[in-house]
Amino acid sequence: MAVKLSRVREKSKIFHEIFQRIARTRQYSRLAEVGRFEIPKLQEKYASGQPFLHRVFGYRGVVLFPWLARVYDRDIEKPGTTLSENEEMKELKGQTKIYYQVLMDNRDSPYTRAQVESVTFLGNDNDGSLYAIPGLDYVSHEDVLPYIPSEPKPINHQLFDRFFTPSYGKGYIAQDTLRLWHEKNHRWLELSDVHRETTEDIRVTAIPFYMGARELQGVSSYWWRYCVRLENLGSAPAQLRERYWKIFSLSGTLETVRGQGVVGQEPKLTPQQSAFQYSSHVSLHAPSGHMWGTFRFEKPDGSTFDVRIPPFSLESKEQ
Repeated sequence: MAVKLSRVREKSKIFHEIFQRIARTRQYSRLAEVGRFEIPKLQEKYASGQPFLHRVFGYRGVVLFPWLARVYDRDIEKPGTTLSENEEMKELKGQTKIYYQVLMDNRDSPYTRAQVESVTFLGNDNDGSLYAIPGLDYVSHEDVLPYIPSEPKPINHQLFDRFFTPSYGKGYIAQDTLRLWHEKNHRWLELSDVHRETTEDIRVTAIPFYMGARELQGVSSYWWRYCVRLENLGSAPAQLRERYWKIFSLSGTLETVRGQGVVGQEPKLTPQQSAFQYSSHVSLHAPSGHMWGTFRFEKPDGSTFDVRIPPFSLESKEQ
């Protein structure tokens, strides 16, 4: 009885937390009932077709398939301060954790501070085109809040009907089209490394993805997409003002990039809206390299402080 009561209290706490977060996220919209929550799994993976709410961003989604990622958390594994960026990356030992490729409900996009329109890759036609798959995201296991939807179709997304079919008493079953799509695009979708570090309550999570290579007039260029999540873990607001990147290429070049905000925005991270996520791209004339840098944030009193971007490797898969 005591164990059962403890699980009920835990479930109630989780429901209260996510309801408050979603209510703050969608403070200008009307909330509607979407289903009945389930107790989150601690270790076991979620299956393809599992509907969920995102713990941080509050959007409705459905699990496509899992990835096993190496998470390099510098808040846990702090090497000596005398190491260089490249030496530090070699010194850290990643922990294996579960992430999921998911579809996001189109109806929740206007209320979500997670840019999920830029899951891109290079096509196979060698014309240099970028292909975008809207509404795709990568979600850590702890950010998945599973629920049983009250609607026959849990989310609105153009790929849902292609990938899943309803099964009485078994939720949603993945079709062969999902498996074939996964196999075809595996190289561009695979999540392998996650890098995380916190400075003055601002946590930065960076995830690089290899996109492919192109050759133009005898010169090869290698492309990567990187996803960055900024999260305020404290109680004081902070606003992003500047970005400062260093990009090292195996060819021996070191590029410095400085600019205002990110993707044309200067997001303010508050207790009510604590997180922001975006994607961008980088290209090198070498098959590998690495990136690192800082974000400059402004406090309410006008003072600024620098938040460290954890260094991460850029590795191609051409080999």
